[in-house]
Amino acid sequence: MVLNIENELARYTPRKPTLLTIGVFDGVHLGHRHLLDHLITRAKEKGCLAGVVTFKTHPEKVLNRRSAIPWISPLPERVRLLKAAGLDVVAPVTFTRELAGLTPKEFVLLLQKHLRMCDLVLGPDFALGRHRQGTPEYLQELGEGLGFRVEVVKVARLDGEVISSSAIRQLLSEGNVVKVKNMLGRYFSLEGIVVTGDRRGRTLGFPTANLKVHAEQAMPKDGIYASITHLGDRSLPSVTNIGVRPTFKGHKHLIETYVFDFDEDIYRRKIRVELVAGLRNEMKFNSVEELKKQMHKDVEKAKEILGIYLNKELLR
Repeated sequence: MVLNIENELARYTPRKPTLLTIGVFDGVHLGHRHLLDHLITRAKEKGCLAGVVTFKTHPEKVLNRRSAIPWISPLPERVRLLKAAGLDVVAPVTFTRELAGLTPKEFVLLLQKHLRMCDLVLGPDFALGRHRQGTPEYLQELGEGLGFRVEVVKVARLDGEVISSSAIRQLLSEGNVVKVKNMLGRYFSLEGIVVTGDRRGRTLGFPTANLKVHAEQAMPKDGIYASITHLGDRSLPSVTNIGVRPTFKGHKHLIETYVFDFDEDIYRRKIRVELVAGLRNEMKFNSVEELKKQMHKDVEKAKEILGIYLNKELLR
């Protein structure tokens, strides 16, 4: 019987042998980049293509039947980031119980068959296959009989802390987007389509773009953030509110971005909002006038922060 994983891998059969790594790579953060840079360097030395097998579905969700783990980078962004990192082959496959039930040998034989795998580059905590039997040490022994080698790359750290997707999710929940940026190597961003809202921001003098993002997108703590809104090839300074608007007794969770000195109709357009720094927590005000005064302060503070953080890096 042909497994679904075979059909998926067969779509990415490369023209040359590949040096591969395997993992979720959510966020494609600096820890991932440390491993990927090593992989790419080794692939060039060997005359191979550099490739990655990543997963469309999170293994934890499948194996532990947990609710969806929020994605720092949903699949389209993850694939884009992996290709931008210099990978020649990016093969997203669906993680299923069927796949989890394969032995390490069965899995690597599929990689050799469909992706022309010559060697593997892995992190020290990697494990695959039934009962997570396929540790780097186990795969090194397996490779002796199957004709491939396994190289293990040490984890990357920031201020002594391991850079990981779980650490980044925790920082997001705390609203610490500055440290998130240090771990990602770029500003955390939310990407989606501009949808219609109740136009309340316009009546307050702060017209906002309401952003609809992927349902499983990891979100930062509710609050107000200095941000950069990317529209096409333009990078525009902005303030982004994430929350329920308690002053108006809201219940629906919203992402609203106010772009400075901007009055174009961007309904149904795709935008990407980078969160540069937190300004304050979301709060309930006693009156609309009190809210408007605070919004003016937020804008001025955001302009100051964006000037400090970005200088001429992004704004044009």
